[in-house]
Amino acid sequence: MSNEENADKGNIDQLDELVTIATFPEPMEANMARSALEAAGIPVFMVGETANSMIPVAFESQLQVQAKDEVAARGLLDDMNDTPESIESVTAAEIADEDLSR
Repeated sequence: MSNEENADKGNIDQLDELVTIATFPEPMEANMARSALEAAGIPVFMVGETANSMIPVAFESQLQVQAKDEVAARGLLDDMNDTPESIESVTAAEIADEDLSR
């Protein structure tokens, strides 16, 4: 098998191992969750991202991760739901980041 065939097989194997960890009726919510997971270094795949724009609320967006990342991803989403960000905490984090960059 050539290197290219091995790379393609590796991609197929990874795609076969996707697990749906959450569904969202609104693509915006799914994008927010996807951003949080990606910021934590977890690759995310979204199914149905644009389907909802054709017929609102008819389709749900699904977030999928590789099976090896499922536990970490679910934990991060659970933490987000338990302690949602407030405008005050986001503003404080932005101010702290600006102070560090000076």
